[in-house]
Amino acid sequence: MFSKRVHFRNPEQHMLAARLDLPDGPIRAYALFAHCFSCNKDVLAASRIAQGLSRSGIAVLRFDFTGLGASEGDFANSNFSSNIADLVAAADFMRTEYAPPRLLIGHSLGGAAVLAAALAIPEVSAVVTLGAPSDPYHVTGLFGEHLDAISRHGEVKVQLSGRVFTIQRQFIDDVSEQKLEEKIRAMRLPLLIMHAPGDQTVSITNAMQIYQAARHPKSFVSLDTADHLLTAREDAMYAAEVISAWSLRYIA
Repeated sequence: MFSKRVHFRNPEQHMLAARLDLPDGPIRAYALFAHCFSCNKDVLAASRIAQGLSRSGIAVLRFDFTGLGASEGDFANSNFSSNIADLVAAADFMRTEYAPPRLLIGHSLGGAAVLAAALAIPEVSAVVTLGAPSDPYHVTGLFGEHLDAISRHGEVKVQLSGRVFTIQRQFIDDVSEQKLEEKIRAMRLPLLIMHAPGDQTVSITNAMQIYQAARHPKSFVSLDTADHLLTAREDAMYAAEVISAWSLRYIA
């Protein structure tokens, strides 16, 4: 695999940092990967899945959402809608510089984001989610004890995965207004839902709700004993192998 750093601008003209993982041989298709909430493009799940897909000839662009990782912008001013806009900007960049993404892959809240963004990227032929919530509002459970304070004061600093982030009221309002189920029903694209039954962050019932809302062809694959972040190498590689085998039916 050959990996290179690239950059592109989002609708707010912030420069977003990305990494393009390319296979050693011919490229069968391009994929776009959306990372988990408050993560970045180099989180283990993203890097390992990209490596696995590259072995099957799938090039993967993974990038840092606004205000995260090496991307410009203020995370406090971002929200679920801006994540969708960032994904569409990434697809526009790929279309201009390489080839449009045929496959969308999203992890956790990134999975909800690719479901919401799929219809805005016409070349997409298939979508994959890993541990995705069926409703973006689910993410507020990570800082549920602060919701009243956010409502009163407009913003609060919270600790997520050992780091401090500012969550504003506009973020809560934005995820509250999302109608993801409607977008899933309208998507009409092959969908692969991957979820661990014992996921302690996003329960397996979310996968069931996404599956029920989606139209065929749709598939569910259990991630067995994997944790939410797919921190075990074997779990991430298994996910990559399944995604490769499943997606090539639709994107080759």
